[in-house]
Amino acid sequence: LLARAASWPAPGRRLLRAAVTVPLVLPPVVGGIALLLLLGRRGVLGGALGDLFGITVPFTTGAVVLAQVFVALPFLVFAVEGALRSADRRTELAAATLGASRWQVFRHVTLPLVAPGVAAGAVLCFTRALGEFGATITFAGSLPGVTRTLPIASYLAMQTDPDEAIALALLLLAVSVGVLLLLRDRWLPGVRG
Repeated sequence: LLARAASWPAPGRRLLRAAVTVPLVLPPVVGGIALLLLLGRRGVLGGALGDLFGITVPFTTGAVVLAQVFVALPFLVFAVEGALRSADRRTELAAATLGASRWQVFRHVTLPLVAPGVAAGAVLCFTRALGEFGATITFAGSLPGVTRTLPIASYLAMQTDPDEAIALALLLLAVSVGVLLLLRDRWLPGVRG
């Protein structure tokens, strides 16, 4: 929508872009509070989920996933938007004039054109989620074996066992750098070094 919404009225485009951008500029703890207000037991949707379906989201493993998706998803959205904006629309139009359906154009033309952008956005999203702390601890807590993530464990270890905290921090750093190094040539084709 962001990449192809040029015909939308400007206020609608701006509102959509602001909604996608908010998690990037919002302090993560505030994002966790927003998730609690939305999905908590007394939240806007959380109360109904609990009453109607018996579903409780906060302080569960699902809450960890939701908090990390909330904070990290803009990285994927903006990478895909950039890939869609840079893709040549003439190729899609040519496929359509040759009789391809919308689904066929998407599957055989658009998706292969934007696949590198989707992959890069997914990696950025993953690495950002891997280090998420504020929204996760606020919305999911720190229950050992249930909602405790590596950044939370590292923070807690720093108070009692600094060597363990350093080991956990180095593990997170190694995974992040490793993912970036593995995908370097995909982002910068033709660059060797």
